[in-house]
Amino acid sequence: WILQRFFYIHLPQKDVSSRDPQTGLPVEKTIFVVFYQGDELKSRVKKVCSGFHASFYPCPSSYTERMDMIKGVKARIEDLTTVLNQTREHRQRVLSTVAKELHNWSIMVRKMKAVYHTLNLFNMDVSRKCLIGECWVPVKEIDKVQAALIEGGKVSGSSIASFLNVLHTDEEPPTYFRTNKFTNGFHALIEAYGVASYREVNPGLYTIITFPFLFAVMFGDAGHGVILSLFGGFMLWKEKSFMNKKSTNEIWNMMFGGRYIIFLMGLFSIYTGLIYNDIFSKMGNIFGTHWRFNYTSADLNGNPDLQLDPVTMYTQDPYWFGLDPVWQSASNKIIFQNSFKMKLSIIIGVIHMVFGVCMSVVNHGYFGNGMYVILEFLPQVLFLVLLFAYMCVLMFMKWVLYGPPDHKSIYCAPSVLITFINMMLFKNSNDGQDPKYLGCDPYMYPNQNNIQMGLVLVAVLCIPFMLLGKPIYLLCCGGLKKHLKEGEEPEPAGEIWIHQAIHTVEYILSTISHTASYLRLWALSLAHAQLSEVLWQMVFNMGLVTGIEYYGGIIIYIFFAFWAFGTIAILILMEGLSAFLHTLRLHWVEFCSKFYSGNGYLFIPFSFKRIINQEDEEE
Repeated sequence: WILQRFFYIHLPQKDVSSRDPQTGLPVEKTIFVVFYQGDELKSRVKKVCSGFHASFYPCPSSYTERMDMIKGVKARIEDLTTVLNQTREHRQRVLSTVAKELHNWSIMVRKMKAVYHTLNLFNMDVSRKCLIGECWVPVKEIDKVQAALIEGGKVSGSSIASFLNVLHTDEEPPTYFRTNKFTNGFHALIEAYGVASYREVNPGLYTIITFPFLFAVMFGDAGHGVILSLFGGFMLWKEKSFMNKKSTNEIWNMMFGGRYIIFLMGLFSIYTGLIYNDIFSKMGNIFGTHWRFNYTSADLNGNPDLQLDPVTMYTQDPYWFGLDPVWQSASNKIIFQNSFKMKLSIIIGVIHMVFGVCMSVVNHGYFGNGMYVILEFLPQVLFLVLLFAYMCVLMFMKWVLYGPPDHKSIYCAPSVLITFINMMLFKNSNDGQDPKYLGCDPYMYPNQNNIQMGLVLVAVLCIPFMLLGKPIYLLCCGGLKKHLKEGEEPEPAGEIWIHQAIHTVEYILSTISHTASYLRLWALSLAHAQLSEVLWQMVFNMGLVTGIEYYGGIIIYIFFAFWAFGTIAILILMEGLSAFLHTLRLHWVEFCSKFYSGNGYLFIPFSFKRIINQEDEEE
């Protein structure tokens, strides 16, 4: 209680929390009582309280009236509480009934919205009082569309039948590929580069094999391939379960969408790992080495310079599958594998690029550009084959012609790289020959120098043929008018020459850079193998050689855990992602650039399922 001049005020010790009936927000209120005497003081109290936005509540003068008011207020509160509870229960019953149908209603509204949005794109024929629309329909689906129009007319009870007319248009149609859950992932990789033009060759078909194979060349380890294929196989096994969960995690959805790609990458990695004879950085002696030697461990440890003579110690029969396991103990193992993988990378790269150039013939044939086969494809494939495919032929000849039992000694085997450089410089390989190789023939076959000069001359002549052939055909032989569409203006002559010059220079330089780019197959394979070997030697092998009698098993388990973690985290996840990105680049740049324009646009048909799923993802 507070006595303030002529006022007697009662204030509580703390505020009361209540909810504003208009806004519903919580507010802090202070309840106070003011006693005063006279009307003048009453008006002053009201003015002060009104200034602070206080609420006024009358208070009866007698005790009996105050108690009656309290009882009345309590009765009204109980009545309002009862009404509110009944209202909540009724609302809950109504909402429960609505909730059962809300999802169906939501889908129905979305479908109606999509239908009316599409109908807004139609044109109104006032005379016939009908809607006319133009759309793209796959040829194989025309019968289904006509059947759907007939069925829709019957269901709606329309007296006017709907009809479908096929129109001729010069507009380029959209691109539509029929895919399934297996091919969809590979097709998505190509669409990320660009959508194929209508009727253009689809590289996604060949990517099903080439993509996991090139990945496996870089990732070649049978042990790691088993882990990768098991992970992909697990996603295939639980495919329906994962699809029903509809996860919102983008990383998981991306991996799950490429489950077939991951599974195939694992299988191909097992294959290349067996070719390399590499299983967790170790070689397996499955079929027995084809080298004959009687050295003991003491001989090997005591003489690090011990050599195996291929003339006397090799059976002359190759290891049945993959590399001979004797290379595991060889000090020149890395040198041998480097040479093998480097040459293999170039051979695979040249085959891949030649195949891409050959695919351009299909495009030229379909689009009616028969002359482009002579003016573009022929010089391009000749330039690539006469230089780089010939280099691959030299590699095979070197493998076949030079060996211990043959008359040509390995000691006299010429370097393919030096031979190719001399070929490009028109340099005689006999000039400046190292004295220690005197008596060795620097050439692999008779008249090799003259043949190589002829190959280079033909390849050089292909450059002006590529540069001049197409513009002359377009400008002087009527080729430009032949390829013009209705209403399309001819391209200026200057732009034709500039475009062809850029295209020619780009192709000539790309054949060199793209061939060198395939060396990433060798580089990543070497890095993966060395990382795997280092992880084995520096981690797991330490647990194997501890020499502790009783606690050795526990130590091996501990070191195995670290080795397994490093294998999964570094060699499979990080190295696998790196190999995946490099494989993607080889397909986008080195392969697709040879024939694939990717200037089309997708055919997106009207689909309730697609519309609803898209809205659900946005929500």
